[in-house]
Amino acid sequence: MSASAPPLATIEAAFRAFVAEPGFSCLAGKGVMRSGRYQLGVYGSLGSQRSTRALARDLAEFVAAPEPDDAAFRSMIAVFPGRVPRDEIDFEQKLWAQLQALHERDEPENEWDPAVTDDPNDPHFAFSFAGSGLFVIGLHPRSSRLARRFRWPALVFNPHVQFEHLRDAGRYERLRNVVREREIALQGSLNPNLADFGEQSEARQYSGRAVEKHWECPFHRKDP
Repeated sequence: MSASAPPLATIEAAFRAFVAEPGFSCLAGKGVMRSGRYQLGVYGSLGSQRSTRALARDLAEFVAAPEPDDAAFRSMIAVFPGRVPRDEIDFEQKLWAQLQALHERDEPENEWDPAVTDDPNDPHFAFSFAGSGLFVIGLHPRSSRLARRFRWPALVFNPHVQFEHLRDAGRYERLRNVVREREIALQGSLNPNLADFGEQSEARQYSGRAVEKHWECPFHRKDP
């Protein structure tokens, strides 16, 4: 965390308040905040080497923690109170630079999560770190999506296995539909890139920007 960054307690309180807003559409996020099943870290600038070293350490710790017995959601929240991105494209570029840098710092013995693919153009793609597939949600103050417009740039990492638990329990579709209804109530529309896993690559959703039809994800898996 840079010397000029707000204290961790200030940033955590701001994030909790952001999620607690009545109009915030993600019910799973609200549940994570209420239960306290989250890990929040404050870093420097999004994509910097210093941030990557600290985030890689903390994300590995988060992934290694045992899943809750009741299959409740948990999240790793990484906040970067450095320079605010100029616009959505600037944030998107930094998000993918950060994920690429994290991947390149991943331990060589960590395999890509076999439940997801490493090709960002594949409908079954998900980012993987320390052997765990992760759905990544990008937040920043210049987002066109109100539910992603947080005061500072942030990445929220959600273990993919949680969504599979919901599907197995028959709860996924109900939660998804309610969240989408709340998103329409908040903004009047859904992000056109929104899709269920396996329909199209979730890489298109990470930044929150409505990426173009022929958008190419800049991420690539390092050579083994």
